[in-house]
Amino acid sequence: MSDLFKKALSLGLGVTVVSKEKVEKAVNDLVKRGELAPSESRALVDRLMDRGAEEQGQIKDWVRQQVQKALTELDVPTRATVDQLQQRITVLEQRLAEKEQDQPKPPLA
Repeated sequence: MSDLFKKALSLGLGVTVVSKEKVEKAVNDLVKRGELAPSESRALVDRLMDRGAEEQGQIKDWVRQQVQKALTELDVPTRATVDQLQQRITVLEQRLAEKEQDQPKPPLA
């Protein structure tokens, strides 16, 4: 594996947390040192940014899965379950209010 390829791969893995400006600076440094042709620099920046975006998506998916797994293991109710329970509470409160209206009120002392 060529040294340039290793550097590009290493840079690509770091793109998930690096801005485009930093990637461009690193690629420009490779061009200045003669390790990369100027005509290839834009394509390399684009490939590295694409790879970084892909890795970010994969990391987000993995984190989302881990959080969901932890919430399931802790038996934390889902938003849908909480919404259903809230609807049931609202219905029960309405029924209770109706029953209270139907009952005669005790005389004031």
